[in-house]
Parts: sequence; C-alpha cells; structure tokens
Amino acid sequence: MVTLTNAAEVAAVAGLAVGGWFYAALYPTSQIFGRVVIAGNDPGEIALTYDDGPNPLATPKLLDTLARENVTATFFLIGDWVKREPALVREIAAAGHTIGNHTMTHPWLSYCGAERVRREIRDSKAIIEDTIGAQIRLFRPPHGARKPVVFEVARELRLATVNWNVLTYDWLPQQQPQRMVEWVRTGVKRNRARGRGTNVLMHDGGLGQPRMHSVIATETIIADAKALGMKFVTPQVWV
Repeated sequence: MVTLTNAAEVAAVAGLAVGGWFYAALYPTSQIFGRVVIAGNDPGEIALTYDDGPNPLATPKLLDTLARENVTATFFLIGDWVKREPALVREIAAAGHTIGNHTMTHPWLSYCGAERVRREIRDSKAIIEDTIGAQIRLFRPPHGARKPVVFEVARELRLATVNWNVLTYDWLPQQQPQRMVEWVRTGVKRNRARGRGTNVLMHDGGLGQPRMHSVIATETIIADAKALGMKFVTPQVWV
C-alpha cells in the first residue's frame, strides 16, 4: 500500500530527477551530458562571442567596431540567415573572425527528436562551410540547451560544443548598453578571482532585431578589457 509518506518520497525523487535534467540540459557550464567548452585557465583571456547572425542591421557596424579596435571575435551563425546573407558571412570570415554553427533555425535542441537535432546541426554546418569555403570547428546550441544526442552529433561532425560564463542579457527588451557593460565587468571580476578566462555571450542577430545596443556596448567592453591587459581570443584556443 502506498502511504502519504511514500508518495511524498516518490514525488521528491521525481522532483530531483527533473531538476537534475534541467540543470544538465540548460545550465551553461554543466558537463553532465558531455564536454562543453567554457573558458581556459588563463584569467587574462577574454572571448567576445555573438549569436544569431548574420544580421544586416547590426553585423556590419559590429565588424567596423572590431576592425577599428583590432579585435577578433567569434560569430555563431544561424543557417537560415547564412542563406539570406552569404556576402555578409564571407565578410565576417574575410575579416579574420571565427565562425561557428548555431543550427539552421535556432530551436531548443533539448526538446527536439534525434533526427531534427541531426538535421539542424548538419545542415547549418554544410551551408556555412559552402559559403566561406572552409571548415568550421565550433558549435553553440541555441539557448545553451543540449542533451546526449546533441553531443553525439557534434562529435560526428567534429564540432566542439561551446557555451559561455558571462551573460549580457542583451535579448531583454529595452536593454541598455551600460547595463550590459556592468554585467561583463562583474563577470570578468568573478572569473579572474576564480583563475578562469572569460567567455562573453552577446547577440548581433535575432530575427531581424537591430541589436545596436550590443554594438555600442562592445566598444566599452573592449576598452575595459584592454585597460586590464586582457588578451582577446576565440573559444578555439580552449578546445
């Protein structure tokens, strides 16, 4: 006979299991389902990474800022947008920036079936490589969401899975550049105290969003990092 105590214990175990799954699938630095590249052990290194592009509204201005500051960044591109903006993708590559795979359509992969996961990652890799004429080695799951099959497919395609350890929350409505800068300053200080490099997540794309606040914030983030004597890298060095 199931007693109230037993039922409560079962519910508690189930709750822990669900909570554990969400942690493993969605917490950016979790390594439970597979190895995720976050940052290296040199607190003087910083990677600026931009998701969801290419975006004709923001990416060219961001490229101008990075070129002016002589900084190399990483762009995790969505396959559907690569198809729309191939010349802009080639411009990113020609400027010497690292390009990574961010799936074809930006789904929550943790909720997708295995075939959808495979198609999203495989097709995006193919169209990016066809566009720039070179292989890519990095993959970032949209929202950081993953499960075992995501790592399986990434390994088959020789892609390292990359997340982050600093958020700027630049997807929030009315986000201000100065607030983004403050999040990065806090994150850099925390990571340096822990003896870790910094991997900043920002967005230059996102369904046609202007994202100019991210472009504006980038200039100050770069100035702050230079003032600290930090070295700009891409996650490729941490693979």
